[in-house]
Amino acid sequence: MPTEHAADRPPSAELGAALAAARAANRIVRAHYGRGPGVTIKSDASPVTVADLAVEQEVRGLLTGQFPEYGFLGEETGLDARPEGVPMWIVDPIDGTRAFIREFPMFSTQIALRRGADLALGVSSAPVYGEMAWAERGHGAFLNGRPLRVSSVATLGEAQISLGNSRSLASGERWARYGRLVATCAYSRGYGEFLHYHLLAAGKLDVVIETDIKIYDVAAVAAIVTEAGGRCTDIDGAPLDLATTSIVASNGALHDRVLAILNGG
Repeated sequence: MPTEHAADRPPSAELGAALAAARAANRIVRAHYGRGPGVTIKSDASPVTVADLAVEQEVRGLLTGQFPEYGFLGEETGLDARPEGVPMWIVDPIDGTRAFIREFPMFSTQIALRRGADLALGVSSAPVYGEMAWAERGHGAFLNGRPLRVSSVATLGEAQISLGNSRSLASGERWARYGRLVATCAYSRGYGEFLHYHLLAAGKLDVVIETDIKIYDVAAVAAIVTEAGGRCTDIDGAPLDLATTSIVASNGALHDRVLAILNGG
């Protein structure tokens, strides 16, 4: 069981609530995993299981029960908006539902808190894979209790990159540019889901690129990568927001060069 905060400081009330919600989610996930949970298909053609719904109900209840004045955005239960400037929880109960259904451990519960335009904290919990990462702005990022720090790789010739969701990338003019990027870098793979963000924050990868995502897919891991010293924008270089559909996450040193290549520079 991971240590759930830095050894020299207790978690804030908000981070403590997010960690407790992640632990509760883990129990529900383990109770359903490998037992053929019921699956339905949503209007966007993506699957949802009884486990997704149960996790989000539990996490939403725990977080809004402790912070009733905060907003909430969940993949399955939607948006409970608050006035501008009020913090908002952003939750994906099972990010990687298809993997969960097929009993492949590449899925996680993602919990983030957005304060203003900033991601104040993130928890990324993958119980079957055995990793829990978390971060809080100004207080460091951790994976299973160990501090995280991005790499110092400063040239693309040394860089290791990972590609996630890429349907719209593959169907547009950026696909050839991505090929140019791959040809420039030392190593490329597609680790996917939570894993390549954990690896990036730990300094084991240098760049992650994804399209066809929603903010609840990446808010928590973006908070973790950023607090580990990295940088996250969308593929055009804009800050992440509630309308985000793509992400470039990096160790920071490579970020501008990657964006330049992807955008024709």
